[in-house]
Amino acid sequence: MGYKHTYWIFRIIKWLAWLIFPKFKLTGTENLPDEPCVLVGNHCQMNGPVSAELYTPGKHYTWCIGEMMHWKEVHDYAFQDFWSGKPKSIQWFYKLLSYLITPISVVTFNNANTIPVYHDARLITTFRQSVERLQEGAKIVIFPECYDEHNNIVHDFQDKFVDLARFYYKKTGKELCFVPMYIAPRLSLITYCEPIRFRADAPIAEERKRICNTLMDRITEAAVSLPEHTVVPYPNIAKKDYPKNIPLEVYTNGKDN
Repeated sequence: MGYKHTYWIFRIIKWLAWLIFPKFKLTGTENLPDEPCVLVGNHCQMNGPVSAELYTPGKHYTWCIGEMMHWKEVHDYAFQDFWSGKPKSIQWFYKLLSYLITPISVVTFNNANTIPVYHDARLITTFRQSVERLQEGAKIVIFPECYDEHNNIVHDFQDKFVDLARFYYKKTGKELCFVPMYIAPRLSLITYCEPIRFRADAPIAEERKRICNTLMDRITEAAVSLPEHTVVPYPNIAKKDYPKNIPLEVYTNGKDN
């Protein structure tokens, strides 16, 4: 993409990220199939993409919002998606910050193992590139959360990523596995859960719902099975409002008391 001359800058950024971010331990690696697959995890703000880049075993590519890879689009997307919910009195600071992070974003995401994702007709290119990487034996890493709350562990998943399995099946005749992945920055832990295999003979709308619900359920089960800890949520909210990993009914009752 014309960014090879900035690769050394990316290496420095990646080294700094390795120093600053938690050193993650991997558990449940026996659930990673011995075949190309898709790892689907909770975003936990920047912790998800960073930990995926640094710690995912084997060859892998992470889906990245395409706007974060282009100079003219980073600032608008970053402010709207990351910081638009901040109090109006300090929004000027985050608007400035969205411009300041532009060169870092462009250099990082164009040199890391990423596949750009768009929410328009260009999405077909995302699927095509992803299928090519899967055919090379790589893993694809996806963080599909949106802003609709599902429970105290994850937000609802946008479901169109499941269509990748349909494209992969048409190209290879093989049914793709999706591996749930729970990332717990406060425990420095990444847990891989039992995979879900795509059913090519089922209606795609049914598969989107089944796979997303099963992924969210298994990620939630993994989270609540761990020692009590603070969950880093998808939205950039105040740290005092971060939830705990205790079961939702306990967590909800605790908030009401």
